[in-house]
Amino acid sequence: MRRYLVLVLCFMSFAVVLYAASKEQKRLENCAVVMEEIMKMPDTIPQELLEKAECVIVIPSVTKVAVGIGGSYGRGAMVCRSGEKFNGPWGAPAMYALEGGSIGLQLGGQSTDLILLVMNERGAASILSSGVKLGAEVSAVAGPKGRDAQASTDAYMRAEILSYSRSRGLFAGISLAGSTLRSDDDANERVYGRKISPRDIVLDNKVTISAAGRHLVRVLQKNASRNESK
Repeated sequence: MRRYLVLVLCFMSFAVVLYAASKEQKRLENCAVVMEEIMKMPDTIPQELLEKAECVIVIPSVTKVAVGIGGSYGRGAMVCRSGEKFNGPWGAPAMYALEGGSIGLQLGGQSTDLILLVMNERGAASILSSGVKLGAEVSAVAGPKGRDAQASTDAYMRAEILSYSRSRGLFAGISLAGSTLRSDDDANERVYGRKISPRDIVLDNKVTISAAGRHLVRVLQKNASRNESK
């Protein structure tokens, strides 16, 4: 009887691990689908800005939660260009979470997809080192949209992060000031099978791109294969 209970517990633990891993695989696939769909929209992210971004963060289905007034939460992934100067091909995704009191109020309580462009090395370094508050520890502004948008204005070129939202088919820049962006360490462990920091994933090439993350990387490589800011 005791051996039977041990086997049942082992099986249940294994099933929990598999379920958690499959959730992260679906999360990465959702990130890829969101990015792919947004890049096909008529008024999408200006090509000039995407080609100059060091990293891209995709957070599907950010939703309002019942914690405080207007609290919101979403989980997604960050992909950066490889190389010490972010001048190589897009690398392995690191899992991230976004949370904050202002998102829900701005988005009207709707489930919304978010895209964040990290525009310089300082912004990338801040995000990789620890959790950061957008608008305080790193500068973040609503990004311009449309292929012919004036994307080279000083306000956009000085910003460390440009942020966009898609809700009910509408795509627009959005301010996420006051929100916190942090590494989702448990999710990274489930994706890569061990505890690992975002810096090790993104900069130090200590992992290969997982099967679940390849679609997202292909979408970015197809739409902005070279870093034109260098």
